[in-house]
Amino acid sequence: MTEQPAPDTTDVTARPNVARMYDYFLGGSNNFPADRAAAQRVLEIFPDTGAAAQMNRQFLRRAVRYAVEQGVHQFLDIGAGLPTQGTVHEVVRAVTPDARVVYVDYDEVAVAYAKRLLTDVPGTAVVQGDLRRPDDLLADPGVRRTLDLDRPVAVLLLAVLHFVPDGDDPWAAVARLRDATVPGSHLALSHLTLDGIPPELAERGQAVYRNSSAPLVPRTHTETLRFFAGYDLVEPGLVETTRWRPDGESEVVESHGYAGVGVRR
Repeated sequence: MTEQPAPDTTDVTARPNVARMYDYFLGGSNNFPADRAAAQRVLEIFPDTGAAAQMNRQFLRRAVRYAVEQGVHQFLDIGAGLPTQGTVHEVVRAVTPDARVVYVDYDEVAVAYAKRLLTDVPGTAVVQGDLRRPDDLLADPGVRRTLDLDRPVAVLLLAVLHFVPDGDDPWAAVARLRDATVPGSHLALSHLTLDGIPPELAERGQAVYRNSSAPLVPRTHTETLRFFAGYDLVEPGLVETTRWRPDGESEVVESHGYAGVGVRR
């Protein structure tokens, strides 16, 4: 699923989009000149961003496989962006063919492409939804039709919470998602941090995203840990992305993000 996006004559493609920038970091082709230019500016500041994006996808695969091993066969991937590189349903169905996956993103262009890419994939749905409005997201017919919320669900929040400002209270949104799922459900998240990064570099990187579709809000370990309220953290806890149950995949040592998996009590 790496086809080139069809031409779009609207102004939406003129502004860098964080989902399409991420696709570019992963080596995908579902991006436009504005996205590539912004991504290149990020790479000039943080040359290992591409490797970090790959590490994030590796964590996603490990977390999804772990959830399946615990008997969870339903996945709600929020902030999915463009499902073109190591998709959740591909990872899950290698283990359990009957898994069901809902991909959610708030960006209409990303949703349109995802729907086209997944048209013929049974057991999946793509919905436009906003993490900041969890009740509306959960009430979406595509979510309700695809997932049974009376059974455990793995909520995936991979590299998305750091695009939600504190003023929108992302902790409350995650808590609402937690309360909507049954005990035994999972939360898997990864989150950018700039702990240990020189302030000048941090400001330059955030400046790029201020001109994109979403601001960048890195958080500390303590701030990120708050998202797991009501969950029991799976060992080794909230750690650098590369250190969450590494399984031999190619990874760099340094990480600019935290990752963890929790089980709802």
